[in-house]
Amino acid sequence: MSLTRRQVGLAAVAAVPLALAGIGSAQAVQRHRMLYIAGDSTAAQKYADAAPETGWGMALPFFLRKDLSVANHAVNGRSSKSFVDEGRLDAILSVIRPGDVLLVQFAHNDEKSEDPTRYTEPWTTYQDYLRQYIEGARSHGARPVLATPVERRRFDADGNAVPTHGEYPAAMRALAEQERVALLDIEALSLALWQRLGVEETKVYFNWTGTEQDNTHFNPPGAIAVARLVARELLRTRVLAPRDVIRLDEEIPTSWITWPEASSASVA
Repeated sequence: MSLTRRQVGLAAVAAVPLALAGIGSAQAVQRHRMLYIAGDSTAAQKYADAAPETGWGMALPFFLRKDLSVANHAVNGRSSKSFVDEGRLDAILSVIRPGDVLLVQFAHNDEKSEDPTRYTEPWTTYQDYLRQYIEGARSHGARPVLATPVERRRFDADGNAVPTHGEYPAAMRALAEQERVALLDIEALSLALWQRLGVEETKVYFNWTGTEQDNTHFNPPGAIAVARLVARELLRTRVLAPRDVIRLDEEIPTSWITWPEASSASVA
């Protein structure tokens, strides 16, 4: 669905953590470093009508210290292209500041060749759009970070977890090396995790309910597990320092996940 710039701007305000809501001073921005997420439904904030579906971006704050806040701009159904075309990258760039981080994860919807509003080709347009995020962040003194797309739950007849994203992860890895951008290889790490868990146990991590068998989106345990991978990769790549992360080896109660009621600004 096409949005006006005003609607995108309202959504951007809704994505700002509550701790900063209503604080307009430059001093408040300076006190907090921000980690912005640009991505799709696997990372996005979910609301009460979608529970127990959970984006990994909802769980990432559990692994970060309070002086590093997460602004989750990921939205269901978006690709690297449609996110830009709808003005969502512009909304982030209008508020991002030096020292902030822009974490970018796309591919699930870039793969949809039947939809010209979202489709990108891995080695051409996908990389071209990703460069816009890289260049946009750098132009504002922020640090861009690329994350390969988290894997779906898919197994072959022998019980082996199989990749589903084609050439997109390889294209992102190549671009990260070319542009000297930190890369979080969440595709490889999540595939290895699903392999360790196996066919049956992975159902506990995905949005399997009494009425739905969803092998793409997560429930609270899955979102927490993927957010832990993201946090560990942010530490490994030195995007974050040891002082920035917490609870990497601790159990996170699923009760910490909550689904607020959707507001008009958050619906897109």
